[in-house]
Amino acid sequence: MARLIRTAARTLFSSFSSSTPPLLQSRNSITSSFLFQSSRPYSTDNKITKSPLEANILRIIDKEIDYQSEYAPPHQPETIFHSFTVEDQPGEQWMIMRGKYDDIEDIKLEVTMFDGYVTVPKLGDDATGEDVRLHISFIVDVSKGDGGENLEFLCSAWPDRLEIQKVYLLRGEKMLGRPYMGPDFRKLNRELQKRLREYLDARGVNDELSFFLHEYMLNKDRIELIQWFGKVKSFVEK
Repeated sequence: MARLIRTAARTLFSSFSSSTPPLLQSRNSITSSFLFQSSRPYSTDNKITKSPLEANILRIIDKEIDYQSEYAPPHQPETIFHSFTVEDQPGEQWMIMRGKYDDIEDIKLEVTMFDGYVTVPKLGDDATGEDVRLHISFIVDVSKGDGGENLEFLCSAWPDRLEIQKVYLLRGEKMLGRPYMGPDFRKLNRELQKRLREYLDARGVNDELSFFLHEYMLNKDRIELIQWFGKVKSFVEK
């Protein structure tokens, strides 16, 4: 299913100008104190003499870890959001959320980290230039537990709203060939669009969820960054 997210996201972003946001270059990618503590098994007391180049790499990484930790540390990832349980995938670029509806439907969300962006004009009378709005792709899988088809929604999470891109049916976890993914959601009858949004809203998939996903993924990006620094440092130290 994660492969479907990546494929669908590529299809979605081919319709407008976007690119991978330079998150690893941003000072917003910062660490938490608990993560900083767990990353310190990488000893700074090198017993093996390192070349000047390797020693310089280790020194820079140490400075980055210290900076990330002291600037604005992220928090322990959330495990609950309203009726959903949240399952992080450490070291991966996605996570899972699970919930139920009326005790007969299983709701599963598979959510990417930031996978694109668009630029928009800055707001305000005196504002000039552009702001960046980050994008998250996710799939909502609604199943009735009878082994039949699942109703799935390919969605976009923007910082302040949720958008539906596609609605389609798949048989369980099996995806053979290239199933028909349905029409562009925006081309559907407007009344049907409205009712499908209400359908998701009743199951807790709405604008509030989009805001949560952006907060969660920003925090996850910070965590993954400091872990990446630690792994690179450990490799160089060997």
